[in-house]
Parts: sequence; structure tokens; C-alpha cells
Amino acid sequence: MPELPEVETIKNTLKQFVLEKTIENVEVFWPNIVKMPDDIEQFKHILHGQTIQDITRKGKFLLFQLDAYVLVSHLRMEGKYSVHQSKEPMKKHTHVAFTFSDGEELRYNDVRKFGTMHVFKKGDELKEKPLIQLGPDPFEQDFSFAYFYEKLKKTDRVIKAALLDQTIVAGLGNIYVDETLFKAGVHPLKKASKLTKKEVKAIQKEATATLKEAVAQGGTTIRSYVNGQGEMGMFQQELFVYGQENQACKNCGKPIVKMKIGGRGTHLCVICQKP
Repeated sequence: MPELPEVETIKNTLKQFVLEKTIENVEVFWPNIVKMPDDIEQFKHILHGQTIQDITRKGKFLLFQLDAYVLVSHLRMEGKYSVHQSKEPMKKHTHVAFTFSDGEELRYNDVRKFGTMHVFKKGDELKEKPLIQLGPDPFEQDFSFAYFYEKLKKTDRVIKAALLDQTIVAGLGNIYVDETLFKAGVHPLKKASKLTKKEVKAIQKEATATLKEAVAQGGTTIRSYVNGQGEMGMFQQELFVYGQENQACKNCGKPIVKMKIGGRGTHLCVICQKP
């Protein structure tokens, strides 16, 4: 699943190609992707004639800022956006196509069909699901130490599970949680409520630093992630633990271990991350 750095990269890439373009037509080939409004014809009607003024991000969600509406899009496992000439053949698994007045198209492709789209009137997008449920992401001012420490003190879950909870901190997924905890020197099975202030500060710092570095590298290519231009992210070359099972730890030389925590594959160094 694309995490914050991948979504940030996609956002920045798409802005180069679709800003100031006006939607002339919308085709929906897999209606289940559209969650709001629940009427597909209304979805098409609302978007007709709207111009893309900006693209922003909230956690792992892309927000297409239109004239009067906001299209909120989540890529989930395999979602991808790409820009084409309208006469180009549709690729398999293309489920939504936005045709612009200049003849170009923004196409949404999703092998797994898990992606979602919601349309809200401007100003309402943060008042309703899914965005109302999100906590701040590590790039936002609201992700303060006081906020983070208080949230972790209130949960009995292990820190790995707490960091994956998008209502606590948005944008972190399996890859960057493993990397953050390794760099902070915190074992993923430690209870969040038992962490010291020093450990929480380290996690807060490393979460932000790791995501910034990943954005600078264009994200991480795991399985099928590419940005809006079809280019792969390069942060996988900087990974310390994720996907490094049985490889030597870059800090101590001991093999990286993989275990299951809450059903998620989790990578760590048992020497550098003491229980």
C-alpha cells in the first residue's frame, strides 16, 4: 500500500500535469470505487465542468481541490493515476477516467479494486468520514510531542499497532513504522503506554525524519508502487530493516529478524531494539 511518502510523490507529480485542467467527462467502469455520492450519475454530474485548482494530501489520501468540490481519493493497495491522450487505448484494470477539455485524460487504475473516491462540497471534507477520523501526520504542526505522548499513554496496544492506527498518526504504514522503530531503538512489542518520554520523542523525531527522507527519494518501491509518471521510488535502497530478513544489521551486524505482530510482518534487530 502506498504510504505517506508515495502519496506525497504522486501528488507532486500529478500537479505537474493536471492543474488548471477542466473536467469535461467522467467514465466509471467499476462503480464500487465511488463511495460518495452513492449515485454514479450524480458523481459524474458534480464533477462535470470542474477545474482542478490544486492537489493536496491528508495522511494517505489525495485531495483534488476543484472549483466547488473536493475529490478525496485513497489508493489502497494497488491504485495508480496516470495521464494519457483520450485516444490512447485503456489499460486493463482502468476503473475511472476523467477526460479534460484539452483532450487529455486522468485515469485511475487499480488491480485489486480496493481504492475509494468521495466527493464533498469544499469545506465539508474534513467534517465527515473518512478524513474526520484521521490523526495528524508527522509533517503537520499538530503532531506535537504533547499530543503524541498523551495518545500513546491512553492505549494498551504495542507500539507497532499504535503507530499503524491512522487515528493516532496518519500516513505511517508497515514499511515506515518498522524503519522508524529501528532508528528510534524501540522494540515493536513494547507497550505504547509504557514508553518513556525519551522513547516517545525518539519515535516522533525519527518518524518525521524517515518520511522526509523517503519523500526526497520519491518513495519506496515494494511490489508495484510507481509515481504518476511511472517511475519507481528509490527509498528501498535506504531501508535498514524492512524486507531485510536475515541480512546483517547495518548497525551491529546481527541478522535482521522478521516476526508477525497483529498479523503484520514486522522487521527488527533484536540487539539494537531491546524488548
